[in-house]
Amino acid sequence: MKLIACIFGGLLLLAAVILAAKASPLAVAAALARGAFGSKDSLANTLLQTTPLLLTGLGVGLAFKGKLFNIGAEGQFLLGAVFAIWAGTQKLPAPLLLPVALAAGALGGALWAGLAAALKLWRGVQEVLSTLLLNFVAIQLVAWMVRGPLQEAVKQYPQSDKLAIPGRLAFLWPGTQLHQGFLLALVLAVVAWAYLAKTASGFALRAVGAGAEAAAAAGISVAKTTWLTFLLSGALSGLAGAIQICGVTYFLADPYSKGYGYTAIAVALLANLSPLWTIVTALFFGALTAGATEVQSAGVSSVVIQVLQAVTLFTVLAYSWLKERGK
Repeated sequence: MKLIACIFGGLLLLAAVILAAKASPLAVAAALARGAFGSKDSLANTLLQTTPLLLTGLGVGLAFKGKLFNIGAEGQFLLGAVFAIWAGTQKLPAPLLLPVALAAGALGGALWAGLAAALKLWRGVQEVLSTLLLNFVAIQLVAWMVRGPLQEAVKQYPQSDKLAIPGRLAFLWPGTQLHQGFLLALVLAVVAWAYLAKTASGFALRAVGAGAEAAAAAGISVAKTTWLTFLLSGALSGLAGAIQICGVTYFLADPYSKGYGYTAIAVALLANLSPLWTIVTALFFGALTAGATEVQSAGVSSVVIQVLQAVTLFTVLAYSWLKERGK
């Protein structure tokens, strides 16, 4: 009953926003559905947008599950892209280019998250602050890289050279841009679920998240678990950046990200930090992103999509709050 009330309230709030913009809520909903699922290209674009959101959402969810408020997925995504384009443009045997680029991307994200872990464990810096600030550092790092060490050979634009074809992900759906990274993201969502539910490390992560002192009393190393959680979380976001390089853009530019790392926080929270539910919520936010352009045909700015995302998250938080009070 509380859930229905929250959903109804959220829909009313959204309708009010759209009406305030002098547009029809039904027309906006129809345009959004058309833009996200109305054709082969729009559906492929939805799945394409889902891929980085799913991976970064998994990374954020994993950290939050361990009570580590890693909000630096955006920076880890960017470092993953930097490492991937650097590794992918090296003179390596063709069969190695793609796996090396993807692995380098995951490594880049893990190292960037590792900085926050080191600051927390060695200097007591709260990860909320360090990961947030590292996002801004990463943005500036990308800007410098594409104008310096990684700039294209002709030195014309602030972007890197393109990845060679052997370093690119194959297309999954002929005639569209959907690539194999989507399947990889789905597999990793299942792996993340199995890790949390079936392994000793996953149990330790959940135990530390439930109560670090109790976990330590039970013999679990909180520091080791914290390190591992940060590294895994960063690796997933870094891999998302690498997949965008190897499957979508094929080069690094400034600016690069569309804010996937920030949207990932909403994706993870809406999924209640469940890896499998993250597939659903990433698809939801992917559809919103893909349908944003079509929404303009209904007479409103695509910015209304951001309002829809905020209202959705607000609805979930309101439901969680009411549920907690009802205990």
